[in-house]
Amino acid sequence: MKNHVIAWRNIWRNRRRTLITAASVFFGVIFAAVMSSMQEGSYGKMIDNVVKFYSGYLQVQQEDYWDNRTINNTFLLTDSLLREVEEVPRVTGTAPRLESFALASSEELTRGVAVIGIDPVREAAITDPAKWIISGRYLTPGDSGLLIGDELASYLRISIGDTLVLLGMGYHGVSAAGKYPVRGIFRYPLPKFNREFVYLDLRQAQELYWAPGRITSLVVMVRDHYDMPEVRRALRERIRPPLRVMSWDEMQPELVQIIASDRMGGRIFKAILYIIIGFGILGTVIMMFSERKRELAVMIAIGMQKRTLAAVLFLETLYIALLGVLTGLLASLVINTWFYHHPIRITGQAAKAFTDMGIEPVYAFSLMPSIFLNQMITVFILVMVISLYPVVRIARLDISKALRG
Repeated sequence: MKNHVIAWRNIWRNRRRTLITAASVFFGVIFAAVMSSMQEGSYGKMIDNVVKFYSGYLQVQQEDYWDNRTINNTFLLTDSLLREVEEVPRVTGTAPRLESFALASSEELTRGVAVIGIDPVREAAITDPAKWIISGRYLTPGDSGLLIGDELASYLRISIGDTLVLLGMGYHGVSAAGKYPVRGIFRYPLPKFNREFVYLDLRQAQELYWAPGRITSLVVMVRDHYDMPEVRRALRERIRPPLRVMSWDEMQPELVQIIASDRMGGRIFKAILYIIIGFGILGTVIMMFSERKRELAVMIAIGMQKRTLAAVLFLETLYIALLGVLTGLLASLVINTWFYHHPIRITGQAAKAFTDMGIEPVYAFSLMPSIFLNQMITVFILVMVISLYPVVRIARLDISKALRG
């Protein structure tokens, strides 16, 4: 306890030096924590763009469907399968879909589209297409109409109440054709959806493609992507061939690569940042030791053991670092909490670049505890390494030479 008191008093003998060193740690922790929060928040937003707009966190599919996405690789949806999936802990919702392609025609204009047959009630709890509707209304169960993206509607020159003709190939090669009134026009933050997607009621889609009771996928949602691995493992224990379970990262390997490469770049930047912090603390420790060399020699000469003196110097370095870390973590928590609730919206050309890549134009932030814990652990390890300097110098200190100096 005495060593702690001595160390605490010593660091305030030169307040300016202590505050400057603590400030370097303070700002370093803030920069690292805020950058990590923005990175993880942006990754979470990118994943949300994929799972909450379309794919879900997991999908149950026929085992050949993902490699050959045709209407023939469908499966029958049964109550027992639904019950099997929904009984898994942390599953928050399920939604069956029948997906295929068709030519959408309106008078003389035609374009290829992705037709998504959905259960309006279940889909509303998963991706909630209704909140993106800018004109008209959402589908009701058994509805004979459809939803269409605003860019597709503009290209085909149709509006609410107009009829859209869908032509395609149904189950086992039968012809698929139907006429459907436009019930609603939606606008997603992702332009691809607005150009290519058409939503039908699931039963209407099954009738169109002559695939009664069949679906291409059962979308499964969990609370967030941190729960996904455990739910995936539980589902794979229950679901057997000819069905299989696929997760969002298996369906979107490009996004996984983007996140991995960006995360590596962030780690390099933070490593450089902490090297700068480390040299700042080391410089202060070296200066502190040099200025006090005579004082330290006197203390050893009058009877203080080198071991005790080394412990005091170690504690001084530790207290200065902890002062910077704790204040930095508190400040970064305040900053990250603010931006978590008020994410940065991107505008202008930068926003267009984001949307063209299929990413919502927003810088989101995360409040994951690991973001703040990692900064504390990193600085603590850094200080432990730097604190070896005064310990080694005390062990090698030539007392007679230091007293003459």
